[in-house]
Order: sequence, then C-alpha cells, then structure tokens
Amino acid sequence: MLRNLVIVIAVFAFCVLGFLYAAGSGWLGSELVAGSPLDRPRPLARLASEDRAQLATAGEIGSHRAKQILFGDFHVHTGFSMDAYSLAMPLSGGEGPYGVADACDFARHCSNLDFWSINDHAEASTPRRWRETVESMRQCDAVGRDAAGRSDLVSFLGWEWSHMGTTAENHYGHRNVILRNLEDDRIPTRPIAADSPANYMQVPGTAALAALVAVAREPVYFDYARYQQEMGETPRCEDGVGVRDLPGDCREYAADPGSLLRKLDDWGFPSLVIPHGTTWGMYTPQGSSYARQLTPEFTDPVRQRLVEVFSGHGNTEEYRSWREVLVDDEGRRYCPMPRDDFLPGCWQAGEIIRGRCLAVGESAEECDSRAVKTRQHYVDADAGLGHLSVPGQRPGEWLDAAQCRDCFQPAFSYRVGSSVQSMLALSRTDADGQPLRFRFGFIGSSDIHSARPGSGYKEMHRNHMSDFRMTQIAIPGMSLDETPQPQGRVADPDGVAPPDWLERGRASSFFYTGGLVAVHAASRERGSIWEGLERRETYATSGPRILLWFDLLNPPSRPGARPGAVAPMGSEVELDRPPIFQVRAVGSRKQQPGCPDESAQALGPERLERLCRGECFFPSDERRVISRIEVVRIRPQQHPGQALDDLIEDPWRSFECEADPVGCAVTFSDPDFVSGGRDAVYYVRALEAPSEAVNGNQLDCELDEAGQCERIRGCEPWSSPDEACLGNVEERAWSSPIFIDHAG
Repeated sequence: MLRNLVIVIAVFAFCVLGFLYAAGSGWLGSELVAGSPLDRPRPLARLASEDRAQLATAGEIGSHRAKQILFGDFHVHTGFSMDAYSLAMPLSGGEGPYGVADACDFARHCSNLDFWSINDHAEASTPRRWRETVESMRQCDAVGRDAAGRSDLVSFLGWEWSHMGTTAENHYGHRNVILRNLEDDRIPTRPIAADSPANYMQVPGTAALAALVAVAREPVYFDYARYQQEMGETPRCEDGVGVRDLPGDCREYAADPGSLLRKLDDWGFPSLVIPHGTTWGMYTPQGSSYARQLTPEFTDPVRQRLVEVFSGHGNTEEYRSWREVLVDDEGRRYCPMPRDDFLPGCWQAGEIIRGRCLAVGESAEECDSRAVKTRQHYVDADAGLGHLSVPGQRPGEWLDAAQCRDCFQPAFSYRVGSSVQSMLALSRTDADGQPLRFRFGFIGSSDIHSARPGSGYKEMHRNHMSDFRMTQIAIPGMSLDETPQPQGRVADPDGVAPPDWLERGRASSFFYTGGLVAVHAASRERGSIWEGLERRETYATSGPRILLWFDLLNPPSRPGARPGAVAPMGSEVELDRPPIFQVRAVGSRKQQPGCPDESAQALGPERLERLCRGECFFPSDERRVISRIEVVRIRPQQHPGQALDDLIEDPWRSFECEADPVGCAVTFSDPDFVSGGRDAVYYVRALEAPSEAVNGNQLDCELDEAGQCERIRGCEPWSSPDEACLGNVEERAWSSPIFIDHAG
C-alpha cells in the first residue's frame, strides 16, 4: 500500500515537474504576431481638404509657403519590445500585448497621424519578429497609397538601439534608427542591437520562467515564456564579420555609436540615427555628458541630424548649472551640497538615513557618519540605482530630490550634462582644425510602449496613453518590500525587480502623454517627408498640433535663390551682419469628445474602445491661443571644457502674445552678433495658454517658508492608475535651431 502511494506521488510529481518544464520552455505558449492592419484608409480627398485649410490658416498669420506641416511619431514600441510585453501582462495591470498592426491602426484611426515609425528594441528582436515587422509595415504603408505615391499614413521602418552603461564612462544612451525605404533590397537584413555593460533584456532561465508561470497562474504567462525563450534561441552574430556576410538567423550587436554608424555605412541605405532620452536618470548614470561623444568616430552629420527633445518619458531640452554628482581631481565621485534650486539625490539619501538613525536613539555623531557613508553609496551606484542605498526606501522620504524643479515636464532624475542645450553648446576641433559640433534639429515623439503612436492628442487615460505602468511591472518573487533600516548600504541591483529598479513611487509622476514630430514637407509623399527631415526643417511639440515657422530673413545670397528667400529652421549659414528672424505660431485646434464617424466605422465599437479608449483625434474649428514666444541663444564653446553656464541663454528674448486665435508673429534681431565675433545657435519655443495635462504637477510639493519641498501632496505619485493626475502646463512647440557661423 505504502509502495503504491509512493509511486502515485512520484508519478504526480513527475507530471507536475514535466508540466512546469514544458511551460518554462515555452512549449505551451503561442507567439505574439505582428498582424495585418485594417484595409480601411482615410480618404485622401478629405486630407487634401485639411491641407488646404492649413495653408489658409498659415496665410492668415502671413506665411505663404507651398509646404505643408505634417505630424508624426518616430518612437513607437509594440509587444515585440520586451519591456512593452512585460508592461502588458496582467500582474502589471496590462491589457495584453499589442502587435505592429495595432500600432498602425491606432496611428491611422485613433491619433490620425500623417506618418510614423516602428522602433521596437533590437535587443529583443528575432528573425521572425523582424520579418513580420517589415511585412506589417509594408501593409500599413500600402493601405492608403495612391498611384502618385501619396498616402494617408506614411510608415517608416526602424528600431531602437538601447545602450545602457553602468557608469558615465561606458554609457552611450539610446538611439532610434529610422530607415527611408521598405523594400527588401533597400533595408538591412536585421536590426542592430546595443552591446551594453548593463543588459536589462537578459532572458530568464527555464526554471525562472516555470516559477513565474506557477506563481502567476494565468494562461497568458505560457505565451510570455514562449516570448522569452524565442529571444533566447536567437544566437549572437559573429563579431568582425561584414554585415552582408552574416547569416539571417542571428542577432547583430554594436558596442558603441561609432560601431552602429559604421555598420549602417556598410549597408549604405539612407537612415537617420536619433538620440533620445538623454537626461532620463532611470538608465543614465550620474555625471553623464555628451561631451565624451563629440568625436569624429561618434558623430555623423548625414545620419545623426536630429535629436528627440521631448517624449512621453519627459523633456530633455533644458540645461541647468547644478550637478547631480561631482568628481574631484583624482577622478572620485562625491556628493554636492544642496542648493536653493536643487536637492541632490545623494544628499537626501543621507538625510533619510540620518533621520531614521536619530529616531532609533543613536547619537548625532553616529547618525552624521551614517549619512556621509550613505551619500557615498548613492554616488557610487550604477546607472540610476542610487535609491537602493536606502534600505526600505519610501517615495515620500525623497521629496523632490534629483529632479529639475523648474523644467517643463522634465525627465525623471534629470541629467543636465546630457541635455539638448548642453549638446548644442559643445565644441571641439577635428583633425583638420575645423569646429566639431552637434548640429541637431528637433523632434518630439511618444516613446509609447502600448503600440499607441501619437498618444498625446488628448490628456486622458494615464494608464493607457502614457507609460505610467512602466513603474508597475510586477514579477512574482522579485519585488522588494523591505522594512526601512536606519543604516545605508551599497546599492546592489541583484534580485531587484524592474519597478524598484526604476524607483517605483516617484517615477510614475514623470510619464506623460507623448509628443510629436512636425515636418515642413512639399507633399505627403515619403520622399518629401524624408527630405524635410534631412533638411532639419522639423520641430517638436509636447503633443498638440501647433503650427510653427521660424526663419532667418536675411540669409546670404545663394546662386539660384529667388529674391527675398529666407533660411528656415534647421538651416546652417555664414553671416557677416546681424541676423534678423521671424517667428509665426498658431495654436492647436481644441478637441471634441469622442471620435469622428470615420474612425468609428473603420474600427467598430469594441476595437474603438479597446484601442482608442473611445477617444480619438477629433479637432474642432476653435484654436488655442499662443501666449508667449521664447528665444534661446546658445554660443558654442570656443575650446573644450569651457563652462557652459554663460553660453546658454534661456530665454534670451521673450515676447508676450495677444490672445488671438489667428496666432502670434514676432520679428527680432541680434544686434550683438557681429561685435560678438563668434558663432551662435538660435531656436524658439511657442507656448500655448495653460491647459490640463496628465501628470502636469509631477510631485506637487508643498513648500516651506524657504521655498523648499517639505511634503509631496496632491495626486500622489503612487496613486491609482485610473487617476488622470491632471495639472496645468503650458504646452509648446520647439523649432529646430538655425545655426549661424560668424563670417569673420
């Protein structure tokens, strides 16, 4: 009898273990597919009518250009990105993963974009996923295309190269690669992934996936295990082999931006390489600076012409004079003192431990010592993991430490050394004695991970139209819910779940609905859009479809140029006289509730609700007013290492606008340009009157008499995902700069 019972138990255990092994191996799951988009284009006749209306609006403000302004999103993730797939899981509050075709349908029928790109992480790509992505994007592009090459939605193929270092010295950041074409003989065989010191896309082992399936107890996690195992089954391409000689079934890597650019050069196809998220402290190590990337190897004036200045992960534009960490003459990092305008995260870490230490009755001397040690643990931490130096850290304890207090919708744990303004101010000399600089045009995008391009058309549904849930990713058995301790520690990322890695609580207040890229193009044809991008005749918006023109009125004469020709945003000129500029801006159209009939008919009621959440881009005839035009002037360094504080003037000029729905026009000059004797960079911001936006208040600090944060209040950063967390902001558009070199 006992022997039979043992046999039954053994058989049962064998079956359970076999089942878990099969589940962890991905054998019981289904693969996520890219899918096919709906064959329901928007009528080109209606779009042509809207184009004519836009030209009429431009004429009212005095801009009589043949070019139209088109809006798109060049930073979109679907379930083919590993972090996006994890976000979509039930334990993270997700609604299931979306495919490439879903993103296409959203761009066409929910956000009504003119163009977009797919940018799933190359590090999570597999041969099958890439093939399906290419085919789905071709289908998306073909849906509304006519014989003349015009389309209701131009679709660009691309990927994200996601490099993340452990220190400022080995970190290069993230870049989106955008390809001009879609044909097999004009695109790479595979996307190129980043070979990072901190690889956060490692595939869990079979045992870990089996445990996840067992703990989660939801069928969808069988698919998740299959998804992960498919990544693990893709071998690494052999290093040192030419891109065209590699097999098609491997994952190709580039260790740094120079390697990425060389591989793209080897392919020889038109592409753009666009840095983004440069100030985002969640993965950017303290003290990071783009100065170390201003080298001939890492720059490419042909491919690297644009930078993402705003996304749903925050604004990366603004420079500040404070630093999150300092380095002494021996190369050792140390914690800066707090300032009236900035509370270093390392400093607050020490204060948290000091307070806890005193609360348990330790002496002031002992608690001061612990505070000093904790600050050092914080600055020594890899990437954005300084908060782990405080055991059992609680969001409210950090107050507004490490944040840019006066930036517009800033990225979390802001890294000023990698801000766009600091990039534009950098200069050094190349081997030929010529100035080497970053001359970036500006774009905005969403960086959305729920396959919803252009998600910022309405300020709603924080849980779906922003990446708020990126701080809610749940992996059973890995989350930390420690008891607060009165002593700091070395920040150790081992065993840390992603939400704790991203500082779950406060970070959730720094995800916004997405921005947009606007391009001045001669037509809706793919080539016209690409030419506008290459000219840098682009601008970024924080989401609204603001119309913006920024021109140099007195450029030097050029052979063949018509009389009175201007140099638009993105231009490079050499000038021997004071530049004269003109700005024209028209506010975005206010949105109506719901969706147009066209979208409802294309998607049907169920898909309209799931994909668009029942709300679409649905503009009225009423426009918001432009309240202010701000001008930024940057004079690049005259030698490497020159302090940036006096070179970046923000704002250099500011003009208040009348509350006129027709728009705002401003003309100004720089009378000191000639006497200044140096090159200069100018760009403008057009600001709308305040309106409500998701996470508009970020941490919403209650201030003491000295103006310092003493308590986080309002819509708490760890609040329900169903709350919109609305706060007033001044939505805006950023023109691409005009680069003026001094003729002397």
